[in-house]
Amino acid sequence: MANSVVAHIADGTLVKGTTLNVELSKPSFHVKNPEGRMVEVKLASLKALFFVKDLVGNPQYREQERPNAGDPRLHGSQLIELRFRDGERLLGLTNRYPPVGAFFYVLPVDPKSNNIRILVNRSEVASISQPAASA
Repeated sequence: MANSVVAHIADGTLVKGTTLNVELSKPSFHVKNPEGRMVEVKLASLKALFFVKDLVGNPQYREQERPNAGDPRLHGSQLIELRFRDGERLLGLTNRYPPVGAFFYVLPVDPKSNNIRILVNRSEVASISQPAASA
């Protein structure tokens, strides 16, 4: 089954389309863009790979930053805050803190997010922390 993805490359470029072959054991994968052209993406060049519901999304939507009480995804997960080297901030849920390995997955905090899951390249992360609980 093809996955809709948005690849955020560390140099700031985006590659949008569908992919079938993201494997962390291989150095690259291919994305078929909306024009039908295959684009090779090297894992090492990624900042993050967003598996999405829709390639367009809704730029006006503001995602919630705290999980809903009772969200079943919280079972065995922890809230983390990532700060990328380019300054972008991302809140997500992970089942291991701190994440290990060169690449790791996080889930969006907001269940209504356009993102399904996010593959993060650890080398592009400046810091990983657990946000303080809200009062």
